[in-house]
Amino acid sequence: MPRAFIGVGSNIAPGENIREALHRLTQSARLVSISTFYRTPAIGHPEEPDFYNGVVAIDSDLPPMAIKWKVLRDIESALGRQRSEDKYASRTIDLDLLLHGDSVLSSNGLTLPDPDILNRAFIAVPLYEIAPDLVLPGFGVPIRQVAERLATGSMQPLREYTQQLRNELLTGGESF
Repeated sequence: MPRAFIGVGSNIAPGENIREALHRLTQSARLVSISTFYRTPAIGHPEEPDFYNGVVAIDSDLPPMAIKWKVLRDIESALGRQRSEDKYASRTIDLDLLLHGDSVLSSNGLTLPDPDILNRAFIAVPLYEIAPDLVLPGFGVPIRQVAERLATGSMQPLREYTQQLRNELLTGGESF
């Protein structure tokens, strides 16, 4: 069964919306691990509320397109996600398929691995936390190298919130 990694973010009632999104995700896939969540400034909109960002790992028999279009987009819609021309606008929930097994693809609005992994510390650092031995398919670059080269000064760990999520959603409350 392929392991998939999903970037999770919100800056509209983030504590509640992320919790609800992850509960809904467990109805379609087995949640394997939850990274530390971080409070991060909104990209391109410093006046907007901060985001909570993290990464989760799931096991699912579904192919990548089904995960993105049937599972993740359905959860976003159910939680009131409004898409606009501004890809950095505030949002109730943002669920991005980052990786799916060893898949490398670019079609129909889905690129795997997600290229933002290489540029966004709030994706690379949590991904490294839950998959420290990962080598990015198609790039051949260890996630450790990516995470270590990105600036993390604006990321504030939300340890208590993360532990609450793990306790609610994972057996034993462990991240792995």
